[in-house]
Amino acid sequence: MTEHPALQLSNRIADLLADPNKAPEQWTSRPQWRQSLATGAPGIALLHIERAAAGRGPWEPARAWLAVAANNQVTSGQDSHPYYGAPALAHVLGCAAQARPGSYQRALDHLGQAVAADAQRRCEAALARIGASELPALAEFDTIRGLAGLGSVLLDRAPDGEAIRAVLACLARLTDDVKHDGQVLPGWWTLSGPSGKPDDHFPGGHANNGLAHGIAGPLALLALALRRGVEVDGQRTAIDTILAWLQRWRDRHTWPYWITPGHLAGTVRRPLAPQRPSWCYGTAGIARAQQLAALALGDTRLRQDAEDAMAAALNDPLSLAATTDLSLCHGYAGLAHIAHRAATDATVRNAARLRSAADLLLNTSHPPRTDPDAQARRLLTATGPAFLEGAVGTALALLGPASGTAPVTRWDACLLTA
Repeated sequence: MTEHPALQLSNRIADLLADPNKAPEQWTSRPQWRQSLATGAPGIALLHIERAAAGRGPWEPARAWLAVAANNQVTSGQDSHPYYGAPALAHVLGCAAQARPGSYQRALDHLGQAVAADAQRRCEAALARIGASELPALAEFDTIRGLAGLGSVLLDRAPDGEAIRAVLACLARLTDDVKHDGQVLPGWWTLSGPSGKPDDHFPGGHANNGLAHGIAGPLALLALALRRGVEVDGQRTAIDTILAWLQRWRDRHTWPYWITPGHLAGTVRRPLAPQRPSWCYGTAGIARAQQLAALALGDTRLRQDAEDAMAAALNDPLSLAATTDLSLCHGYAGLAHIAHRAATDATVRNAARLRSAADLLLNTSHPPRTDPDAQARRLLTATGPAFLEGAVGTALALLGPASGTAPVTRWDACLLTA
């Protein structure tokens, strides 16, 4: 049986990244290369781990890239985050241990202690901030740098530990309203722009809706934990609060990337222009978080609404036209992966719609009669081997939908999509 062309592209990217010794110096010379899941060696290791676990490739490239990622001391504490240092390596090694039980246990125990200690420290700081009625930074709670991302590591590695319960309790408190300058704001309102830095385009700050940097990340973690039987006081109420917020701002089958003071004042609310339905900010990520919440709560209507939104967005030519690359973060491959994941949990009707969307996205990622070797080389030249925005993430995201199988490891747990 001939492999799907998009799978051939994924295979070729992996082939070109098999040997760490052949990695260009322009990649390896960057200071964060060794420990960065987003852009460096851990992401490449993750690709080869998933392929080896699925029987699609040998273990040797995975071991070689893990050796690069784990070489020398691993950064932990305040200089680390879910996509860099100890938490990132804990996720990657954990995926390897899923496929090879008992392997890397000593390293995982050490990393797990570091991640748990960092999570507890962050929770203490966040609770002190809440107690002072101050507003948070995005990096306090989001998926990429904050507690939602750290929680994904803890939920996989230590679901019975105190650290994951502390994170869930802290994120539940995050959803309490805050009074700031005489105005009642959601507890995740930040005074920065979406970059996490002060931004003149966002006077008064914003509330971010996205899965990467916004409140959909905490929603997904709270829901995933509840589905696995990990529950703390206030968790269900927090899920309901976030769901009500997202319902308030839903516009047909999509959501604004963020809410500004103008939205709250009623001066900005209007139909949204077509926008890419990406994992990081768009409908695909937000709707998947809602679907996970619906599954955790046993809410059939909410599940249907979330699946309808995702299927509509991924079959909407104008929304897809706003997507311009292949990346996992905000491109066609990432959308195909989320559609494939969501279809597994969807109603029969919506599962068919989502699989149809995934097929279209696969064909867009790798058009028929395209040379996979040439495309893989162009992609590596243009984007490098990055996990979030480059060739590695594209290769990983294409694996499931192009092969019609679920991931063997939980490589996408760091995305909070499963």
